[in-house]
Amino acid sequence: MKLKVAIQMDHVSTIDIAGDSTFVMGMEAQKRGYEVFHYTPPELMFRDRKVLARVQPMTLRSEKGNHFTLGESALVDLSTFDVVLLRQDPPFDMSYITTTHLLEHVHPKTLVVNDPASVRNAPEKLYVTHFDNVMPPTLISADPRALREFRDEHKDIILKPLFGNGGAGVFRVQPGDENFASLLEMFSQRSREPLIAQRYLPEVRKGDKRIILIDGKAVGAIDRVPAQGEARSNMHVGGQAVKAGLTRRDLEICEIIGPELARLGMIFVGIDVIGNYLTEINVTSPTGLQQINRFDGVCLEAQIWDAIEARYQATRA
Repeated sequence: MKLKVAIQMDHVSTIDIAGDSTFVMGMEAQKRGYEVFHYTPPELMFRDRKVLARVQPMTLRSEKGNHFTLGESALVDLSTFDVVLLRQDPPFDMSYITTTHLLEHVHPKTLVVNDPASVRNAPEKLYVTHFDNVMPPTLISADPRALREFRDEHKDIILKPLFGNGGAGVFRVQPGDENFASLLEMFSQRSREPLIAQRYLPEVRKGDKRIILIDGKAVGAIDRVPAQGEARSNMHVGGQAVKAGLTRRDLEICEIIGPELARLGMIFVGIDVIGNYLTEINVTSPTGLQQINRFDGVCLEAQIWDAIEARYQATRA
C-alpha cells in the first residue's frame, strides 16, 4: 500500500533520533514507500471550511546531526492526504486541544492517528478514571481541605498537576513534610486546575512500566527505574530503561482497557503501570518504541503501520 502521510510534530530538528518514537515511525513509512511530509502545530490552520497546513516533504536518515532533509514548503489541504499522524509532544493545553478540533474536519476521510476527538477526550491522568479496578487510591481536586484529608489518610502520597507531562511538577509528600501547605499554595497560584493526588506506590523503585498497545493489544514493555534519590522515573530526569516482561496483572489491565481503546481509534497507546496499578494512559504522543525494539528484537513501528493500513482500508470500505 502506498500512502501519503503528513506528520504533525515538534520540529524534526529538535528530536533525539536515538530514542524518539516519531523518528522510527517516519523511517518505517519511508521504507514502505509512503510519501512523508512534515509540519508543526503552528502551521496548521482553518480557512474557508478547509483544514490547511504548510507542509514540507521530509526525508529521514539514521545519521546523528544529519538526520533529516526538508523540501520546499507548500500550503495544502489536509483532506488530500491519506493519513495524518498527530505526534507533537504535550503539554495538553488549549493549543493542543485546538488542533484536535481542526483535525476532526478531515477525519476519517483522512485517517488521523490517534482519532482527534478521542485524544481530546482522553487526558492521560483523567482517562484512567473510566475503568474499574485499575487505579491506585486517587483524588482529583482543587480543594485544599480534601487534599489534606487524603494526605492524612494515606500518609505517603504523590502530588502532581492534572495536565502536567514529563514528570514536571511531580512531588512525593511523605509524613511530616512541612512543605505540603506551601506546595498547595504554589499550585493554586500557577493554575486553577485541580491537582491529582495518589497513594505512593513503593513498587516504583523496581520500575514504572511503560506498556505499548497497538489497536488495543499489548505488544511490549520496558521498566523505567528511578535514579537514586528521585521519585520520578522519566528517562529525561535520570530514569533508566530496563528490559521488562508482561505479568498476568499487566495483561489483565490491558484486557480491561484495550477493547475500548481500539473502538475509539486509539491505534498507538502507551500506558504506565506501577506494581498492580495503572497510573496513566498516554494517547497524545506515546514513546518507548526504540527501547522495546532494542530489548526484545522487534520492530513495533512496523506493527503500528500494519494497524494503520488495516484501519485505513476499513474506513474506505
